[in-house]
Amino acid sequence: MRFSWNGLLLAPLLVPIVACAVMTPLLKADEAPFTLTFLVLLIPACVISYGAMLFLFLPALFLLSLLRTLTGWAACVLGFVIGAAVFVPVARLAWATGGPNSGPMTEPFGVFFLGWLTEPFMLFYPVGGLVTAALYWWLGTRTARRTTV
Repeated sequence: MRFSWNGLLLAPLLVPIVACAVMTPLLKADEAPFTLTFLVLLIPACVISYGAMLFLFLPALFLLSLLRTLTGWAACVLGFVIGAAVFVPVARLAWATGGPNSGPMTEPFGVFFLGWLTEPFMLFYPVGGLVTAALYWWLGTRTARRTTV
């Protein structure tokens, strides 16, 4: 599989848009406009998504391609694992800044982390990694097939 600029630009954008579209009505304050709430959620989601794509997924995909022939399934599993791994630093940041006076929480990180694992919205991370990897694979192989025909 070759590198895909379309995949790099479009694949990490789908999951943040869908996640923010789901979360905005749930978190929208009465006085804040819908668009502002959506953008406030979208910007950090895109930073996480594009950061994971650039600094974790693409290098890991390259290293995996050195070890074995890449398939769509291998890329999707890699995306799922990286999405699950990205959850840990995000939880650590939330623990470090979510306590009194924007400091650490009063409970230990392990207790906080186990509590966050039970939240259904935390499935956005591994499933988002899977969807992003699948979309990147699809966009990359679609472009490669079109150029070889």
